[in-house]
Amino acid sequence: MRVFKPYYYTQGKRHQVKKWWVEFRDHLNIRRKISAFTDKTQSEALGRKIEKLVTFKSLNESPDTDLSKWLEQIPEKLQSRLASFGLINTQRLAASQSLTDHVSDFIKSLKAKKRTPKHIKHVNSTLLRIFDECKFIHWSDISATQLETYLSDIQECEQLSARTFNHKLKTVKQFCTWMVRNGKATLSPILNLECINEETDKRLVRRSLEPEEIRYLLQYLQQAPANSGMDGYSRSLFYRLTCETGLRSDEIRSLHVSSFNFSKNTVTVKAAYSKRKREDTLPIRPDTAKELQGFFKNKHPNTKAFNAPEKTGKMLKADLASARDNWISEVKCSPQEFQRRLESDFLKVDSDRGIVDFHSLRHTTGSLLADAGVHPKVAQEIMRHSDINLTMNTYTHVLRGRESEAVAALPDLSPSELAVQQATGTDDVTLDQNLSQILAKFDGNQWISADFDGQQGDKEKGTKSSIPCQNQSFSANSHKKANGRSGIRTQDPLIKSQLLYQLS
Repeated sequence: MRVFKPYYYTQGKRHQVKKWWVEFRDHLNIRRKISAFTDKTQSEALGRKIEKLVTFKSLNESPDTDLSKWLEQIPEKLQSRLASFGLINTQRLAASQSLTDHVSDFIKSLKAKKRTPKHIKHVNSTLLRIFDECKFIHWSDISATQLETYLSDIQECEQLSARTFNHKLKTVKQFCTWMVRNGKATLSPILNLECINEETDKRLVRRSLEPEEIRYLLQYLQQAPANSGMDGYSRSLFYRLTCETGLRSDEIRSLHVSSFNFSKNTVTVKAAYSKRKREDTLPIRPDTAKELQGFFKNKHPNTKAFNAPEKTGKMLKADLASARDNWISEVKCSPQEFQRRLESDFLKVDSDRGIVDFHSLRHTTGSLLADAGVHPKVAQEIMRHSDINLTMNTYTHVLRGRESEAVAALPDLSPSELAVQQATGTDDVTLDQNLSQILAKFDGNQWISADFDGQQGDKEKGTKSSIPCQNQSFSANSHKKANGRSGIRTQDPLIKSQLLYQLS
């Protein structure tokens, strides 16, 4: 490699050009020349970079991180010149294009992958807004620190949830990953940025609706006025199908009449609208299928099943508020009952148990399946989760009152009556009374022996007499000694224990 200034002749006079030139041999051992800078030091530095690039090309290896960043920052004219020599990939020339052009190509890639129009529109607007407000014009302008600072600022100013923050960050990361995979860049500048913890955001705590709340809501909607372009009966079927299948908002809005198979009582979601990007077929209840079949009567198979708006959560919250107001004031009740209903979280959108939005209906599906005793693996398949922990820990909630019922079903562990008496010190009175009443029948002057056969013997005469012995309680006070010894024998173990207790 050598750095020199070419010269030319004009009218017999020799002239030198202002810029220095770099001469080198490329990976094919061909002599090449490139115009450099007016400063010799900068030109020599350029020559060393080019020599390093030739070395990587000769070894058929990709440039390292420093050289890749340098290639992305050099002028477009120099990039084109190096690409013409075969030293860099022609796709790398895209790094000099504006980010707007790259986003346009990225959107075309999403369309080719059959992403939904709503998703494509959202990704496009998110990327353009972030790049515009961060002043990112070219790929080399993207800075991880600047992007993280920007997202933190708008999270605080616009009161964004942790999930929204992560969604915006993931959108930019997805774009940068696409740039690397398509050879437009070597390394993502935001590769090391991490999402924030969503568990600390209390606004993300959802609750499932209780069966009583769902029944009342669906019953109320039968005669409710129109909302968001849907009549009450349509909204009732819309919510009912969502609670029974666990379909997401985009999935259920994508359904057509032809999506339902009433001979098998199933509904099919196309892969383009399914979150896991594959066609899903779910069962539906026979009674629900029969009602839907009547609702779709005389409708074309390609007609949308439900004319639902994009903001289904807003529609649901309005219906819940109307149903709750109707529930509070539907009957004439005492002021105490009215106050109780007013303070209840029945059909309440935001309560101590969590918020209710449209995705809460999917949580309701998981909770109802668990409460019905459905095996967790079956519930996972219905919910279409890849991880059973997601089904059981996130989408399954314990319905109200189930903890009390479970505890009430435990075996009775109360102590026996005798143990209670002994623990409270009231057993002596009962034993003394029973023993005194029974042994009062016997002569306390003679020695008493109650044998296993229930007969009493006369120790002085050495004979047995037929004196009946009642194997019940005996009083220690009526026990007498005869011939220097005493004793009472009985076949009743309870009496034995009582006597031993009295004599101790």
